[in-house]
Amino acid sequence: MELATKSSTAVAVRRRIKKVAVLGAGVMGSQIALHFAGAGFPVLLMDIAPKELTPEEAAKGLSLDSPQVRNRIVTDLFQRALKLSPSPVFDSSVTERVSLGNFTDDLPKIAEADWIIEVVVEDLKIKRTLYEEVEKYRRPGTLITSNTSGIPMRFLTEGRSEDFRRHFAGTHFFNPPRYLPLLEIIPGAETDPEVIEFLMDFGQVYLGKQTVLCKDTPAFIANRVGVFAIMHLLHAIRRYGLSVEEIDKLTGPVVGHPKSATFRTADVVGLDTLAKVAKGLYENCPHDEARDTFRLPDFLEKMLDRGFLGEKTGKGFYQKLRVNGGSEIQSLNLETLEYQPQKKVRSALLEQLKNEENLHKRLRLIAKSEEPYAQLLKENMAALFAYVSNRIPEIADEIYAIDEAVRAGFGWQLGPFEKWDAIGIEEGLSAMQRYGLQPASWVQRMLERGFTRFYEVRGGRRYAYSPQQEDYVEVPGQERFILLDTLRQERVIWRNSGASLFDLGEGVLCLEFHTKMNTIGGEVLDAINKAIDIAERSYDGLIIGNQGENFSAGANLAMIFMMAAEQEWDELDFAVRAFQRTVMRLRHSSIPVVVAPHGLTLGGGCEMALHADGVQAAAETYIGLVEVGVGLIPAGAGTKEMAARIAERYIDGDVEINYFRDILTIIATAKVATSGYEAIRMGLLRPHQTRITLNKQKLLRDAKAYVRLLAEQGYVPPQPRTQIRVLGRTALGGVEASIYQMWQAGYITEYDRHITLKLAYVLAGGDLTGTQYVSEQYLLDLERETFLSLCGERRTLERIQHMLQTGKPLRN
Repeated sequence: MELATKSSTAVAVRRRIKKVAVLGAGVMGSQIALHFAGAGFPVLLMDIAPKELTPEEAAKGLSLDSPQVRNRIVTDLFQRALKLSPSPVFDSSVTERVSLGNFTDDLPKIAEADWIIEVVVEDLKIKRTLYEEVEKYRRPGTLITSNTSGIPMRFLTEGRSEDFRRHFAGTHFFNPPRYLPLLEIIPGAETDPEVIEFLMDFGQVYLGKQTVLCKDTPAFIANRVGVFAIMHLLHAIRRYGLSVEEIDKLTGPVVGHPKSATFRTADVVGLDTLAKVAKGLYENCPHDEARDTFRLPDFLEKMLDRGFLGEKTGKGFYQKLRVNGGSEIQSLNLETLEYQPQKKVRSALLEQLKNEENLHKRLRLIAKSEEPYAQLLKENMAALFAYVSNRIPEIADEIYAIDEAVRAGFGWQLGPFEKWDAIGIEEGLSAMQRYGLQPASWVQRMLERGFTRFYEVRGGRRYAYSPQQEDYVEVPGQERFILLDTLRQERVIWRNSGASLFDLGEGVLCLEFHTKMNTIGGEVLDAINKAIDIAERSYDGLIIGNQGENFSAGANLAMIFMMAAEQEWDELDFAVRAFQRTVMRLRHSSIPVVVAPHGLTLGGGCEMALHADGVQAAAETYIGLVEVGVGLIPAGAGTKEMAARIAERYIDGDVEINYFRDILTIIATAKVATSGYEAIRMGLLRPHQTRITLNKQKLLRDAKAYVRLLAEQGYVPPQPRTQIRVLGRTALGGVEASIYQMWQAGYITEYDRHITLKLAYVLAGGDLTGTQYVSEQYLLDLERETFLSLCGERRTLERIQHMLQTGKPLRN
């Protein structure tokens, strides 16, 4: 892989990355190596060689010189990383691109690497000793970076050569590297600007990262701000008399944060790690006006003394217990330091927030509320706003750098200044005054100069207020992305209650869903048909995509339940036919349609991807046909399509019954692919039609390029298939016995067996005496009839109701 960079002459040169060396195979080192391998790069991963034998090695008569002993440490660490959950790899084949070695025997191999990344323990002496060895073998001009989370660059490069210092920088990945997109880039005093420019670009383009340029200050940007927010809550919890689970309920998705919220996040990160960062900030930031926030509260000190370190020790703010054959997660009472059953967290405010989809509106509701829970949230926001305003220009010159770092590093939907904009600058200042907090002086000057927001959109571009320039500046890097929110005022050409249609330019439209969880009901189906009508009349192609948290959770289950419960069979039949017709129209329209899935892409969302002319999938796409979980089968042409794909596996007249079993198992177990790459391997996405985007922010831009390519190649729509080979009783007889055995062994319930047999019936083309050829319409009718029959069964309605009420499947 290569990127053009500027040289000291007028001639552009290209820095090429063909191989990467990762030094240190701990939790972060192995995951960074796997992330590079997932992006397509061969990686050499190394760690120390053992200094003594294990009892098992000694018993086998091995010595320290035995090859399997030399790489034992790196191998064990690497294998441990592969067992992490969630998985650090997009697909199991990624590991083939990682080779293992040790520092004693294999360090000379770094001469073959174009980028060397050091990820050893956070100890300056150890890092310096390793760098001294690295310099013996590193080729001049090779990138050398450290994943340090806070050691200053000037200390790391002390005593190194000029070439080493010029090509050295901090590259701070966040854990886990696959899932958290932040990559902080920290220049040293002597780092070549070309190196920083390259790292910023390469991280975005090839690693799918949100690269943020940081100053060489303690904890850089994201941890400085994110750990402050956590520590503020740790100090506030007792003042408000709240429990661990109450804080997590308040500081999770309702405020645009991950489900792990505050205390669960601390458990996952490790309380020892959190404490180390907090102590480091307290010691190294003597002039920080909020320095005391980084002092550890007494309960945290006691937890550390008792070995309550979080997930790694099984005890932290939560612990998981086995109870009556099941499991129970208990929370820690911070007064007694004893675990206790979690209590239900209820309040009028939480109900109000739960029913409001728009995050900006939720934050405004909190800002206006006088409920006790709201007081905690308002104080935390006020403290955060004051803190980040005072970090300009200490840790960053521009506010967008802080917002980008915190969003990407901690999984927040809005950064601190974006949150402040959501409730209003004046409202934020009022909250600060209420809690005795002081913002930076530039905020008041900004208001006096007539600027009332930190961000604004002009001409489809996003601008951020710059305290340095005292004016708005364009947020850099937008030319690489399509941001629907910046186009919403000027480029929406049609909308209804469920979707908006954007003109992206160059003859390409994009249909964005905006229902709850982007579920697909009548309004979304109407929008798809309208978008195709408009595209066929005046445009070259259509994208179906959005920039919400998920592409689509599938069909509107509540609507299906209501019609089935009230036995409105004609209306339900009409709704399913409409869904099928719309999905088939994606396949047969006169313009190319590219679906751009990301996040959850379930049920009907998956069926749309199955029928697109092209799929531009985010690497983090969790896609599957999950209808069996609610007692149904895929009926938006999904079962039909998988039957057709089984038919494609018939070669020279041979019946591929094993592939029939594979597809039946995938649908019957509601298996969801854990990445776009795995979806290809499972057969849900076709390799020749699917492109993968690592950087989710680039997804719609890549989808637009895909539409343009299909249009410019001279797009001709496929014709409806009339000769789909199905197996009939040949397939059914082959799987009925297996399904019966699974039921007898207790792996599936009797009703699971019933649904699976109905699914197999459709995939086989029905009760046919043998192999026959049928049309797509025949399979669509069979799929729909089976779906409707299941809707009439009590246990299916129980499953649907349970899912709607709890969000979890029922095994009845």
